[in-house]
Amino acid sequence: MQNKLIDLKGIEKMYVMGTEVLYALKGVDLEIKKNDYIAIMGPSGSGKSTLMNIIGCLDTPSAGEYYLNGKNVSEMDDDELAEIRNLEIGFVFQTFNLLARSDALHNVELPLVYKGLSKAERIEKAEEALYNVGLEDRMTHKPNELSGGQRQRVAIARALVNDPSIILADEPTGNLDTKTGNEIMELLEELNQKGNTIIIVTHEEEIALHAHRVVKIRDGNVESDELSEKGRAVLERKAIEI
Repeated sequence: MQNKLIDLKGIEKMYVMGTEVLYALKGVDLEIKKNDYIAIMGPSGSGKSTLMNIIGCLDTPSAGEYYLNGKNVSEMDDDELAEIRNLEIGFVFQTFNLLARSDALHNVELPLVYKGLSKAERIEKAEEALYNVGLEDRMTHKPNELSGGQRQRVAIARALVNDPSIILADEPTGNLDTKTGNEIMELLEELNQKGNTIIIVTHEEEIALHAHRVVKIRDGNVESDELSEKGRAVLERKAIEI
């Protein structure tokens, strides 16, 4: 696969519960290329959250190999994984995970502290990220002064600020009403069009269909991996442009 960003080979994850061994993932193979917009779907207990944690370097597989940007992260220790998370992955969570006492600008600036940038450089990058999600007039507002949709936009700006290889969004519309949820999905579409690779983890079919490719997980296995209707339309449009 050209421009391969993520390559999972035979990924297994098992948990030992007393004398019982439980397999959350049973040999998952998955490739994701740069600028993909993919949804990982599955019911509760399917293994999708475990897969998300491994892709996000929050957990390591029991067996198999995981290459991210050509690096074998399945062999990394905790410190190396933390560095990869900070450099390569921007996280967006259902619960926003914002600091309540800090304004939008400081919340977005925070990941840059670990990069050793000056205060002026951090503020410049944080302002740019907030501008890119349409919150240039809300930079000095604290989370309790923002709507749910605005809070999620702050979280997306924070995910973008390090210029990560991947934006990994876990149920990004779970705490939002339908209209606001659709606005967030439209924003993610715009970011994908600008070149960002986006992976959404969701149990909602209507949210998954915003993505261009849908991977369904069941009982720890990849049940299907198909282009969505939107994904087929994008491919057709690109073919016409060529």
